[in-house]
Amino acid sequence: MTLSRKGQVIVAADSEELSRIAAERLLARVTAAQNSAAVCLTGGSSPEGLYRRLASAPYRSRLPWDRVHWFMGDDRFVPLAHELGNMGMARRLFLDRVPVAAHHVHPIPTDAGSPDAAARSYEAELKQLYGRDHLNPAHPLFDLVLMGLGDDGHTASLFPHAPALGEAERWVIGVPQAGLAPFVPRVTLTFPALASTREMLFLVTGADKREILARVFSGEDLPAGRARAQGELVWLVDRAAGEENGHASAIG
Repeated sequence: MTLSRKGQVIVAADSEELSRIAAERLLARVTAAQNSAAVCLTGGSSPEGLYRRLASAPYRSRLPWDRVHWFMGDDRFVPLAHELGNMGMARRLFLDRVPVAAHHVHPIPTDAGSPDAAARSYEAELKQLYGRDHLNPAHPLFDLVLMGLGDDGHTASLFPHAPALGEAERWVIGVPQAGLAPFVPRVTLTFPALASTREMLFLVTGADKREILARVFSGEDLPAGRARAQGELVWLVDRAAGEENGHASAIG
């Protein structure tokens, strides 16, 4: 592992080890929370191993499910159970298979009338649970935020050159047109909301992510490279993604 101005980089031997490390970091964050914990999930293929692991021994019995609230960093504007939905995937892989209370799962309301209406509803829910209308660096919104890396450098549903990249006030916004397939509208948390966390954990797996990861680490202006965290910022990558990046020591 290495340290840099933009965070810590951990290279796992393979996707299996990556999911184990991610599960241990998640467990550590939620058990360290004084009262309830808040975890913001991500979509894509990289977290699938982690999600399956959380529903299996030993994590199924070790996690304090009654104290954890689960949120989503972004989702596609499709019905809640749709196969393209990020929360639908998280439910199928672990949330519906563990003893978590229904009111502790907070999906983006993609059944609202429009992406913007869903965004405003989700922002209101986040503010209600947070207890404030403005983010306070001394009191992070989340204990852990999981992030992914798209083939074009996007993260959450924050795409290259999109106006959403500069959003500084809203916590959640509608994205009328995605920059990458599937080309359906999205709803996404903004960088300020995502940054309000004790730990931001990027999960990057597979040789197909090697080139874009190298571009992010080289300092190219891509959305994932703009991500920051009030607490720890950690890039957890498997060897297939990171092996030609000098073990990712060139970040920052």
